[in-house]
Amino acid sequence: MSMRHVAQGGVALLALLVLGMAGFGAWLLALPRDTGNGTPAAVTPAETRAILGGLAPRGAGHGRPIVAVVGINDATEVTDYLTPTGILRRADIADVVLLATEPGPVKLYPVLTVEPDATLAEFDARAPEGADYVIVPAMSRDDDPAVLAWLRSQAGKGATIVAVCAGAKVVAAAGLLEGRRATTHWYYLDELLEREPSIRHVPDRRLVVDRGVATTTGITASLPAMLGLVEAIGGRDKARRVADELGVDSGDGSHDSAAFGLTREFATTVLSNRLAFWNRETVGVELRPGIDEVSLALLADAWSRTYRSSVDTFSASAGTVVSRNGVRIVAGREAAASTSGASRPDRLLVRPGPTPTSTLDDTLASIGMRYGDRTAQLVAMQLEYPRQRALP
Repeated sequence: MSMRHVAQGGVALLALLVLGMAGFGAWLLALPRDTGNGTPAAVTPAETRAILGGLAPRGAGHGRPIVAVVGINDATEVTDYLTPTGILRRADIADVVLLATEPGPVKLYPVLTVEPDATLAEFDARAPEGADYVIVPAMSRDDDPAVLAWLRSQAGKGATIVAVCAGAKVVAAAGLLEGRRATTHWYYLDELLEREPSIRHVPDRRLVVDRGVATTTGITASLPAMLGLVEAIGGRDKARRVADELGVDSGDGSHDSAAFGLTREFATTVLSNRLAFWNRETVGVELRPGIDEVSLALLADAWSRTYRSSVDTFSASAGTVVSRNGVRIVAGREAAASTSGASRPDRLLVRPGPTPTSTLDDTLASIGMRYGDRTAQLVAMQLEYPRQRALP
């Protein structure tokens, strides 16, 4: 190849790079500077009654409800999978089982691995009448054939389907959201409506229930949604006690949808944090027996979404660690580390707070102090978490 051809190739490559940068710059400038704020209407008493009625158990004499939390083995969202399990088992108003499509552990994302209670096939053999409720987290694949077929089967047996966050895409792929009112995580809303145009999106609500199918907004909506399910099954007093234990202000269920969206600051923060590849750190979380799985999920989820840090788990003993409410969590690559491993100089040690809500608030504050408030805002936006106060 002649030097002339080499030079021409270099010019062509440079031109492509310039065009690519120009295109990215145009896309970035087209994004809104911020999301703004709306004024969502309060949930009316009639609306609350309709939601609770839509989540009510099958009826008297049916027995203790069965709640099945389904996941795929290779990638299921951590907070979506663990929060419903932890809250409903804490409330002790139903039998809650963690399910997987295949034998073996469930790898959660962005972090953690757990051992499920049964496979879909094993659950069907044990409970041929089906579950009363099926919780559907976000999954890395919306079209897993085993999950879709199983969801259709459970809905056909009378189960109420509860899609958490982008789990709505999985439920839609199963054909269970056609013509229904629904919501989902802000980031996936357009994709959901494009796939299933018959869906009637309901803004400004963290939980929407329509004819046997419930959907929620983004990740942290699993807390108020599960409290709604606790109230529907166990009553208002039970829901209030559980909310107090979680540190959750149940509020009225309204949600400022206008405050969440893809903005210029969101995109530039992701880009700048990704480019700072030399300035990343590992966050260590010690897995102890009895750890609260909801707090753990929120803590690990948040630190994994900064684009500046990754999460590593360790335990004083090898094997699995059983959480407060019986979830078997597989320790990370340092499973056999002693507590002295917590003081590794290259790892920031973090611990859950006294309640899930305090854990998340404190985590966002720590992220803000360590990486700047823009990164804390980035994490809160991904979690679709309506923070109650500005961070330092």
